[in-house]
Amino acid sequence: MRLLVLLLLTLLAALQHRLWLGQHSVMEYWAHKTELAKMEQQNEVLAKRNKLLKADVTDLQIGLDAIEERARNELGLIRQDEVFFRIISPLDKK
Repeated sequence: MRLLVLLLLTLLAALQHRLWLGQHSVMEYWAHKTELAKMEQQNEVLAKRNKLLKADVTDLQIGLDAIEERARNELGLIRQDEVFFRIISPLDKK
């Protein structure tokens, strides 16, 4: 009888070790679960960025107004027969 109890306790200890510390253990499961949550958050951020970029591309494909606005803001381009004024604020004297 003692041999059977000892055998069952040994088996229980081996199974518990494998459950908590072995390959595909509970610890690995928790680590993968937190990693998955982080990746899902990153995917949400990237999905929002992709949505904005897609809207930008659509604007550029549909109309010339978006192209003109981008050229004026980013490249400093002006139309023919337009006058460009650059206002420079005076330096603060201390």
